[in-house]
Amino acid sequence: MAEFEIPRSHPRYVSLKLRERLVKGFEDGLVVPQGLIAHGRGEAFDYLLGEKTHEFALKAIEAAVAGLIYYKPRSIISVNGNMAALAPDLLVQLSEALEIPLEVNLFYRTEERVRRIEEHLRAYGAKRVLGSQCRRARLPGLESPRGIVCVDGIYSANFVLVGIEDGDRTEALRKAGKVVAAVDLNPFSRTAQMADITIVDELTRALKEALKMAERLLNTPRSELKEILESYDNRKVLASAFKAILDRLTDAANRGVVIEP
Repeated sequence: MAEFEIPRSHPRYVSLKLRERLVKGFEDGLVVPQGLIAHGRGEAFDYLLGEKTHEFALKAIEAAVAGLIYYKPRSIISVNGNMAALAPDLLVQLSEALEIPLEVNLFYRTEERVRRIEEHLRAYGAKRVLGSQCRRARLPGLESPRGIVCVDGIYSANFVLVGIEDGDRTEALRKAGKVVAAVDLNPFSRTAQMADITIVDELTRALKEALKMAERLLNTPRSELKEILESYDNRKVLASAFKAILDRLTDAANRGVVIEP
């Protein structure tokens, strides 16, 4: 496919560049067609949220990073095809900064696709990647390929960060006694509702903020990390996300115009 240069002056420049990354990921065998559809659904919610990181998302990001650090060495960052295509650099930076592994976990799983994603992450400097060569087990109560996990990764983890997720795995992870943080632009989704910590934000924006949080929290005493986690209220965060959408739609309805971000 011929490369198309998106003008930086285009009002949807960032959004279009993310789409291009996904298309490239599809061409390289990282992303499946269903992943393109899922991204479009997330874009719709990003429109409703004004394409910005809200305060409620920052609270969730802080809790997620605090959890990743608090539960080390039994923390893991789960990566699917969309995540690998959209933000390989940021995922690797977060993994290396926190010294927490990445694990490739896919719904539309083939060994070839796992290998490609793993190699893609390593090309961006990842040193801690679980996937094609790990000892495997099956997550209880999950019959889909998502249930195939690494023994030394998701299977043994106490804290799992997931993104662009399907709700049945989040539920299975919770039932297995794991704390789950999810990045999901759709606050109505089963993933958002089932997770302990829901980051209602676009993946690349959320990861950039997570890197800032990591720098701030990395040497924080465990007692303070525990306090962040115990004081976090996911129901309030989701309620704030719903209200942000409602307020934006109400304002647009009252004015009769679409509000630009």
